[in-house]
Amino acid sequence: MITVSEALEALFALTPTLDPEEVPLLQASGRVLAQDMAAGRDQPPFPASAMDGYAVAEAVPGQTLDVIGEAAAGHRFDAPVGKGQAVRIFTGAPVPGGATRIVIQEDVTRDGDRITIGPSPDEGPYIRPAGNDFKAGAAVTAPRRLGPSDIALLASMNIARVPVVRQPRVAIIATGDELVMPGEAPGPDQIVASNTFGLYALMKELGALPRMLPIARDSLASLQTVLSLTDDADLVLTIGGASVGDHDLVAQAAGEMGLERAFYKVAMRPGKPLMSGRLGHAMMIGLPGNPVSAMVCGHVFVAPVIRAMQGLPRQPAPRLSAPLAHALPANGPREHYMRAVISDGTLRVFDRQDSALLSVLGEANALAVRPVGDGPRAAGDWLDYIRL
Repeated sequence: MITVSEALEALFALTPTLDPEEVPLLQASGRVLAQDMAAGRDQPPFPASAMDGYAVAEAVPGQTLDVIGEAAAGHRFDAPVGKGQAVRIFTGAPVPGGATRIVIQEDVTRDGDRITIGPSPDEGPYIRPAGNDFKAGAAVTAPRRLGPSDIALLASMNIARVPVVRQPRVAIIATGDELVMPGEAPGPDQIVASNTFGLYALMKELGALPRMLPIARDSLASLQTVLSLTDDADLVLTIGGASVGDHDLVAQAAGEMGLERAFYKVAMRPGKPLMSGRLGHAMMIGLPGNPVSAMVCGHVFVAPVIRAMQGLPRQPAPRLSAPLAHALPANGPREHYMRAVISDGTLRVFDRQDSALLSVLGEANALAVRPVGDGPRAAGDWLDYIRL
């Protein structure tokens, strides 16, 4: 068996960074930026008013000024403001030349085309300098997963199309005679497939394009038929059949189709029977069949691979740490990923950790990570965890 770190290194060695493609800005949210994008102009491109009021060259309490015009957003007053003069101005409007500040409208009284400044005007100046937000040449740097704020920033930079990394195409295959799809009537010896649905959702969340293939039955012919449908995939995920029992045929079926296996078995709980390699042009990861094992391996191994395919840093799932709410016994010879809840700044690990219990995983929002040979832990000890 290899360690989790060694398995991740082997997976990253197999992982390609996918090619970029250009998409309209409205389609770029959630995608990974492939190259830096620079602003072509300052924002704002002119000094702009930050308030509704009057643009003036000077403001003396009690002073009376002549209103010589008006400036609104999109409509500048195209003349300078001199002493004894004011221009009515609205938020976002270009500030006329000669103006040094905006006197807010609450600090003046107006009579026709004249205003009088009150006794204690706000100090202001309420002028946003040109380039106050960003200067021409300012960049949104790659790689980064673009969120709504990034999209707004790119739009303000006048960028209409964005180079992003192509979304990974992921083929997901459940294996086993015991499986039926949700909504079907299971036979007396059958269960409903769940892992593929959880992994499909995880792949979507990570920005991939998952595709669920038919369930492969426990025969070489069935497995190879379904595996033959993965020609367009960047990553093939199989669930189940990767152990060493008489009915665990994934390695044999894939091997006869040219699988170049990188590793098999990882020193972790849950999820020891993990397999990976290259099948044709696609990367392949064989996940364990136990529901929780498959989902834990999805977070620990598959998620970092999907991020790496999109050009994001090749690194393990991010870890945080928190104090334990209770004591834990010593850990054994495998790294243990335990379902837990992080709440009010403390980490509570569930008593039941059987790898078949999806209900416990459904309650969890974290995986507490116990290192190999980790000794007993007391309440208050800090422990690493992965946020779910």
